[in-house]
Amino acid sequence: MDFELTQTQTLIRDTARKFAREVVAPLARKLDREEIFPVETFRKMGELGLLGVNVPAEFGGAEAGVVSYSLAVMEIAAACASTSVAMCVTNMVAELIVQFGTEAQKKQHVTKLTSGEAIAGAFALSEPHAGSDPGAGRTTAVKQGDRWVLNGTKQWITSGAYAGVIIVWARTSNEGNKGLSCFIVEAGTPGLIVGKHEDKMGLRGSNTVPLTFENCEVGEDHLLGKQGDGFKLAMVALDGGRVGIASQACGVGRAAIEASVKYAKERQAFGQPIGDFQALRFMLADMHTQQQTAELLSWRAASMKEKKQPFTREASMAKLFASEMSNRVCDKAVQIHGGYGYIDEFPVERYLRDARVQTIYEGTSEIQRIVIAREVIKAAG
Repeated sequence: MDFELTQTQTLIRDTARKFAREVVAPLARKLDREEIFPVETFRKMGELGLLGVNVPAEFGGAEAGVVSYSLAVMEIAAACASTSVAMCVTNMVAELIVQFGTEAQKKQHVTKLTSGEAIAGAFALSEPHAGSDPGAGRTTAVKQGDRWVLNGTKQWITSGAYAGVIIVWARTSNEGNKGLSCFIVEAGTPGLIVGKHEDKMGLRGSNTVPLTFENCEVGEDHLLGKQGDGFKLAMVALDGGRVGIASQACGVGRAAIEASVKYAKERQAFGQPIGDFQALRFMLADMHTQQQTAELLSWRAASMKEKKQPFTREASMAKLFASEMSNRVCDKAVQIHGGYGYIDEFPVERYLRDARVQTIYEGTSEIQRIVIAREVIKAAG
């Protein structure tokens, strides 16, 4: 197994790292404290190809592969988790349209996403009563002539108030999971109502809103894939999305470790740097080992997706371990900082708040364990 990065992967990582350190990181605290969505940052990310890392060049993407995407997400997340969330969702929306959309849909919507013209993409699957169970969604789409009319409410929609392209799941029949279909809805479509921004514990620079559809009409050409294929499209998107969340968790965990090492070398207690004490050294050793393990799991899942191999189990394993690792590591980072870790002067309190949701969105840890166990049992015959 070759762990060396290719020239393309190295270029993408280094480009993302430079951009993260020079543009994203200086804004991170302000975005968090003032709950600002970084519109201009996303336009710049589009110029660098970071909004379509695994998207074909003909649609404005970098066409650099899934491992490159994972590497880029890690770099952006290490600087600002809020920015990385919207980046992940935008990449996911663009990839889904590339995989299942018509040529016209790809040309019309994907190029807007990858260039930054659409600002961001949004993924409208969850509903107030249906999070981990997407098949319980109640939003409907009724065919009227050559139009589809959508009615219902979506919840926890990342970038919902800013996204120019939104993928919406709606029920086109009452046949359970087979009754779900997928639609592309553009910002500004009549009947699309953006709700109040959620006041969140973490990721406060990431816009999260409910979306309501009141007789929202879209044309036949806005159906993504075939009617009734919505559940399949959701599962495909979530598998890939879990690689993104795992990578995001790795980035946040790495940032927490780097901050902890720096503090441990500078902070003096009992006449010496606290990093000289065995108790802290053991904490740092465990943190680093867990973070590196999470990166390897994330890269394996990314590599399998890139090679078009089945990767459902590996994506869930990466997401499960990395998200729980991030929470553990960020908690230890606050502990290492002592009282300073609990105040706004140091970034580790933000890392801990940002990490908390990683075990919840795009499939809770409990859902990941269900998926992993199912795949393990299936593989055993």
